[in-house]
Amino acid sequence: MTTETKDAALAPMADLMPKIDSLYRDLHEHPELSLMEQRTAGKAAQWLRDAGYQVTEGIGGTGVVGLLKNGDGPTVLLRGDMDALPVKEETGLPYASTVTAKDHNGQTVPVMHACGHDAHTSCLAGAATLLAQAKQQWHGTLMVVFQPAEELVAGALAMVRDGLYQKVARPDVALGQHIIPFPAGVIAHRSGPTMAASYAMGITIHGKGGHGSAPDATVDPVVIAAYIVTRLQTIVAREISPSERAVVTVGLLQAGIKDNVIPNDARMELNIRSYSDPIQAHILEAIKRIVTAECDAGRAPKPPEFKELYSTIATVNDAATMARVKAAHAAHFGQDRLVEMPQLNGSEDFPYFGASGPGRFDGPDIPYAYWFVGATRHDTWAKAKGDTWEQKVTQVPFNHNSHFAPDREITLKAGVEALTTAALEFLK
Repeated sequence: MTTETKDAALAPMADLMPKIDSLYRDLHEHPELSLMEQRTAGKAAQWLRDAGYQVTEGIGGTGVVGLLKNGDGPTVLLRGDMDALPVKEETGLPYASTVTAKDHNGQTVPVMHACGHDAHTSCLAGAATLLAQAKQQWHGTLMVVFQPAEELVAGALAMVRDGLYQKVARPDVALGQHIIPFPAGVIAHRSGPTMAASYAMGITIHGKGGHGSAPDATVDPVVIAAYIVTRLQTIVAREISPSERAVVTVGLLQAGIKDNVIPNDARMELNIRSYSDPIQAHILEAIKRIVTAECDAGRAPKPPEFKELYSTIATVNDAATMARVKAAHAAHFGQDRLVEMPQLNGSEDFPYFGASGPGRFDGPDIPYAYWFVGATRHDTWAKAKGDTWEQKVTQVPFNHNSHFAPDREITLKAGVEALTTAALEFLK
């Protein structure tokens, strides 16, 4: 990407920013839960049509894809996610959400864009328009993907399984980004393992209920569950190398409804995170081994039941692809706006756009790069306690917090420019 190419593509930015800002405020005020993004998807589809894209809707549920062919060259996928969270907004913004909706369990919940997907959608829309207006500056095919259900780590895989690459196009590279509570306008990169694989597991432990005064006549699933919780802590401590990062968390443990009644069953839900498929597989095997053994030791009348609740693979940025993205960003933003991204225990489903295999797509993997855009107001960041960024980031509203409120103008501008300049690096 030459300086002239970049400057020409970004020239309409000042005139476009009010429209991007308006879209962002509208999406923030009207958030939609995962797999319910009909209004947001409609806005995205219309935006793409207005920019001259061939639009395909309804992929993987509410997914929207725009395709812009511009001669010979590579196919570049740009992705933004659209869904919001069941969080009650407490930002006090004039465009704050007051929306409620029924979730997938039929419960009425508040809804908020507490993770920044409204910014992701708006930045992607802005980049799509800039690149469409700059067709004389690049060659190839641009594939703009508005993805549903990232918060369920389900939307990317749903789109791929619904034939995204057969119905629209197969990209040569996939690019994406996420806003985080670093100082607004900062761009953070990391090659290799960047975000953790995540697996949520439900476990049912069977016992034999009875009166609390006669435990000898029962098989107490609460005691079995207690031993399991304790024993599970040894997986990371004693079975995983200290050089590896992994997490095993028991986030739910439910059993019984009365103090003097030993229940028939106990239920647990676990979350497992790591940065490699082999480590993740080892942890899953260890959990099943420990749970089964403790049930045997506790005289459970039948084996435990295991259920996958959801899962996603690790985000492992392709080194060569990320190097090109980082160089493009350095050329545009300057080296002082770039920082090295630490590994995150958080998870994403973006890598499913690149990871081939059974139940996904055929052929070789598609290289991808996923970076981060700072969104915290500079005065808020300056007041945050701590000497290091790792310390300060814990003192400001983080993603999924009811007070999460990006510095709108700086964040949106940086996000649009980051996507546009990265895409131009590959659309030669």
